[in-house]
Amino acid sequence: MSDVQYVTKETLEKMREELQHMKSVLRPAAAKAIAEAREKGDLRENAEYDAAKEAQGILEAKMALLESQIASARVVDASEVDTSKASILTKVTITNVATKKTFTYQLVGEKEADLKQGKISINSPIGKGILGKTVGEVAEVHAPNGVMKFTIDSISI
Repeated sequence: MSDVQYVTKETLEKMREELQHMKSVLRPAAAKAIAEAREKGDLRENAEYDAAKEAQGILEAKMALLESQIASARVVDASEVDTSKASILTKVTITNVATKKTFTYQLVGEKEADLKQGKISINSPIGKGILGKTVGEVAEVHAPNGVMKFTIDSISI
């Protein structure tokens, strides 16, 4: 995973804490489960051993992915964000040209996206469409249901 992930300082810290928890708590627990299953006899017919090994493999894969994400993370500071155009960490109010409905979204990295909180990824169709636009511009968003047009009403932090 070589793509740069834009995150806030808080999100990067949470990622590091999660990785540390995996290494210091979950990894030893997985090793213990394997050891306990190994003591129960023949490994060829030991479903508990197979399940413990599989769980350990999944944990190691998750840890490798998280390490990769941390390595490619770039911290974005809200105080340094340019609000003259839609960029990461800006709140953008847009109006759908066809329906006249207005939405306000904060553009964030994939790790922080949460539609319920109004945070959308810069890699989402709407995020890609409005990224780099200025107030008054019309953004064309290529969504699965076709092209949608949005007017950029305001940009703030």
